[in-house]
Amino acid sequence: MPRRRLHAALALIALSVLPATSAASPAPLPDGPLLRVETGRGERITVAGTDTVPGRSIDVWLPPDDPDGAPYAVVVMFDGQMLFDASTTWNRQAWRADVAAAAVQQVGRARPFVIVAVPNAGPARHAEYFPQKPFEALPAAFRTSLAAGRRPDGPALFAREVYSDAFARWLVEAVLPAVEARFPVSRDPDDRVVVGSSMGGLMAMYTVLEHPAAFGGFGALSTHWPGIFEMADNPIPAAFQSYVRTMLPAPGRHRLYFDHGNATLDALYPPLQAEVDRIAVDRGWRFPAYRSLAFPGEAHTEDAWAQRLPGVFSFLLPARTAETANPPSRR
Repeated sequence: MPRRRLHAALALIALSVLPATSAASPAPLPDGPLLRVETGRGERITVAGTDTVPGRSIDVWLPPDDPDGAPYAVVVMFDGQMLFDASTTWNRQAWRADVAAAAVQQVGRARPFVIVAVPNAGPARHAEYFPQKPFEALPAAFRTSLAAGRRPDGPALFAREVYSDAFARWLVEAVLPAVEARFPVSRDPDDRVVVGSSMGGLMAMYTVLEHPAAFGGFGALSTHWPGIFEMADNPIPAAFQSYVRTMLPAPGRHRLYFDHGNATLDALYPPLQAEVDRIAVDRGWRFPAYRSLAFPGEAHTEDAWAQRLPGVFSFLLPARTAETANPPSRR
């Protein structure tokens, strides 16, 4: 099959597995214990927005031993409506993040932490999660074409102008303080990490690279390096690579995690991730602070990410007594 037709076919397949692209815009809901989880305890809080970033209800998960493990580390996770309860998601899949988090904490593979589940902005998800500085580095004509572009199933790709810079600031200046005011969490930046998949993986990386003093690391699963759903004549991966080359912090304090499969939309990622890995190695990044894993045969789905999530948690927030333990084999 010619490359252009292959990529078009992959794009059409991807529309059925992208996380929460069909979700409605986030709307404030009453505070309280409304989050359905299998283990631990969840509470829903409302965080006010700004002139640029819509406010929304955010779910905070606490482990079963609450408050015995306090002060907790903090894992901010994107596409929050996809994390816990598959009965409420658009594709009836979920990360089962509560189960993964409880499991790694109970066996001592990770230090105690809470999950701050930030839902996406529905139709504005692409505008919220597309890293803004790489976007602004794209040729003007290409940016214009993106603004007018549509997904293969019809909806506009960008519902509004990209505002990921403001969204990252909102996380640091509004979401974290709201969580810290209400829950027994650590305020040490080394105890804060950001995790996401696909476009959310890009945004997890971007948030930490834009605010390195506020976080200790990120986890980017099935990172959507193409930015859109077509690879032919696409300058976006090169823009992301240039940004990473410029903004990647020096090794020493952070922990950085990438992974990908090679089925459905993930089939586009291996060569793009390999180039980012080369950039990181050139900047001095090595295991155990840097991890990039491949999962052959795995697709672009919440079920796949759920299987990998325990390893993400234990890598980003290793138990204090286990930080020098022998690591698992690498790619």
